[in-house]
Amino acid sequence: MNAAPPVATTITLLGGESTGKSALGQALQQHLNEVLHIPTVLVPEQLRHWCETMGRAPQAQEQAARAAEQTQHIETATRQHGVELVIADTTALVVAAYSELYFNDRSLLPSARAEQQRYGLTLLMGLDLPWVADDLFRDSPAVREATDAVLRRELQIAGVRYQTIYGKGPARLQQALRAIGGHLGRPLLVDDPALHRGRGRWICDSCSDPDCEHRLFSQLLSTESSRSTPP
Repeated sequence: MNAAPPVATTITLLGGESTGKSALGQALQQHLNEVLHIPTVLVPEQLRHWCETMGRAPQAQEQAARAAEQTQHIETATRQHGVELVIADTTALVVAAYSELYFNDRSLLPSARAEQQRYGLTLLMGLDLPWVADDLFRDSPAVREATDAVLRRELQIAGVRYQTIYGKGPARLQQALRAIGGHLGRPLLVDDPALHRGRGRWICDSCSDPDCEHRLFSQLLSTESSRSTPP
């Protein structure tokens, strides 16, 4: 009997609207494939693709299908031959969060939590990026913050550890790579800025801790401030 092919490790990117999930996902796929030569597949957000195709947002009774579609695409990607990492731009948990916020429907949450528990690493997007309107697909900064609150609550209920990713552009990419490297047990950054600050490599096992997250965010703000201050 032939052995089943190995299943790729799944890295999930969670967050509300305008939190940089898609940009980070694309940057990770490119860097992992082209720079680090780690076979990586990106699973785009199927909800957005559906909205673009249909020209509208899904109704309450269509949400379950959108969540199932996202899960199926992730599952298919993990079983592709030769793929080592799968970057998932959202999961069913994001769809379930939207169902609660827009339709007061929490029925999708239990199965979405169970799905999230199966994934290798969960990265939650911080709210440090400016909110940008996007016609059909984005509502308001308030909805973004509400989605973040629901996701944090559900991850805690599910017992899923996550790491919150802050920063802009390359800084955000570096944080994500550091977190993924910690999960895989191998460094993905050759020149880690944390080494120059005398802190060693940043591998946090309790990044759902709000105090730990606050310290990290404060350090990032301090660094950005010092870079923008003229000599």
